[in-house]
This record gives sequence, C-alpha cells and structure tokens, in this order.
Amino acid sequence: MQRKAYVPGIAALLAALLAGCTGGSGSNSRAADPKPGDVSVNTPAAQPGKYRTLPEACAAVSHDSLDSLLPGIKQITDQDQRDTAYEGQATLTYDTDRRVGCGWKVESTAATDHLSVDFERVVSYDNTVSDDSRAEDIYATEETAANLPEASASATPSDTASATGSATATATPSATPSTSASSTPSASTTSSASTSAGPSQTPADLQPRKLSGLGDEAFLDDKLNSGSSTAQQRTVTVVFRTSNVIVRIEYAEQPTPSTGTPDSEEMQDKARNLAQKLVDRFND
Repeated sequence: MQRKAYVPGIAALLAALLAGCTGGSGSNSRAADPKPGDVSVNTPAAQPGKYRTLPEACAAVSHDSLDSLLPGIKQITDQDQRDTAYEGQATLTYDTDRRVGCGWKVESTAATDHLSVDFERVVSYDNTVSDDSRAEDIYATEETAANLPEASASATPSDTASATGSATATATPSATPSTSASSTPSASTTSSASTSAGPSQTPADLQPRKLSGLGDEAFLDDKLNSGSSTAQQRTVTVVFRTSNVIVRIEYAEQPTPSTGTPDSEEMQDKARNLAQKLVDRFND
C-alpha cells in the first residue's frame, strides 16, 4: 500500500517541474524581442554609392584629347616615343578600387605641358551616412580650400562679356575729340587704361568659379605662378563630383621665355572639354 501512494507523488512533482519550464521559456522568448525604438531594426542602412568601380585612369583620356591638351605629342617623330607619351604614367595608389590616377608630361617647341587626372571613389563606413553624402563633404572641403571669389561664383560668361562690351564702348573716344579731351584724359579712358588686362590679370569671366552642368557639382581654379625663369606657368584645375566619385583634372603649361604667358581662356576651355568627356564616360 505504501508503494502505491509514492508513485502518484512523483508524477505530481514531474508535472510541476514541466509547468515551470514551460512558463520560463515563454518569459525568455518575450524578453528577446527587439524594443520598439531599436535603431538597428527600424532604421534602414544608408544607400551605397552609384559607382562600385573606377575606370583605368591612363586609358580614360582619348588620343584626340591628349593631342589638344599636349600639342608636343604631334611633334614627336619617333612612333615608339609617341606611343609612350600617349600611355602616360599611372599614379601610385594602394587601393585601385578606391583611387586611381595618371599623368602626362610632353615638351613642345613653345612650352612644356603637364596633365594629370585623378579618380576617387568615396565609400562611407558609417551605416547612417550614404556614400554620396560623404563624397559631398569631401568635395565641399576642396571647394572651400580653393577660395573661389564670391562674385564670380554666380557670374556667367555671357553677362561678363556684355558688361565688358558696354565698358569698352563707353571708353572709346569720339572721332573728333575736343581740345580739352586731348589734353586731359577722360574718366572713362583713365579707367579703361588702368583696367587693361596685363599678363597676370585674368578677365572676370575667367576667374576661378563654380561650374554648372558638369556632374552633380563642379568648380574651376586658375593660377598663374612665376617660375625660375621669366616665363609664367599657368595651372588650371577642374574638380567635379558625380554621385560618389570625385574627379580632379590638373592642366599646367610652362611656356618658353619667348612664348609669353599661357592663354587662360584656351587652357580653361581644354580642361573643361576634357571634364565633360569624363562625365559622359561615367554616364555611359
């Protein structure tokens, strides 16, 4: 009779233990659920950039563009040397998925020309900041460092040309100047003489400025530096951003002493044309 009373007692104990384990499992399950305000669950990661690779820098500039930017190439008579000049020299980088570049240097009878292109693919390692946003920050820092004149940032070449034309018309003396005019220069004539562009003076429409219609944002810088000789080297820089890629173009010319100062408008046009071709390459 004692054995029959003992067995039901063990069964009751086992049933109680099973009930306790089942209740504990449900409690732990509820505790593991994410909190309503958990950022890692409810906030999507920032979008990656449009571009995952970069072009081969030395092949990104066509022979036609190099002929225009580096006229000395056409003066190279040896075919092997000319081919080498076209190839350029790759910039040393440690991660070609993130940054590549290439440079060219060619001498001609009139000047020595330098060209370099640099491609940087920006990647944000912050899940809350997109690649494009990070690229915008880097580009903004470079534009600020260029210290662009505020007035020229919003000026357009057509507006400046119109203003220049009006000023020139005002300063033009009449066909039969009066005696007083011939003996005493007028205010407009004096102003015209004092503002005539010298070798180191850049017209307003060619000043460093922001550029429109070139990638997502772009700017141009133009510097004239005196070298060791009497000739002055001009360096034109164009920087633009397209999505998460920043492209930098540097075009410099050191003329021979007898050639004079490099033409700002011509160099800027060549650099901008190359920039537009590179933008089109990314959009293809």
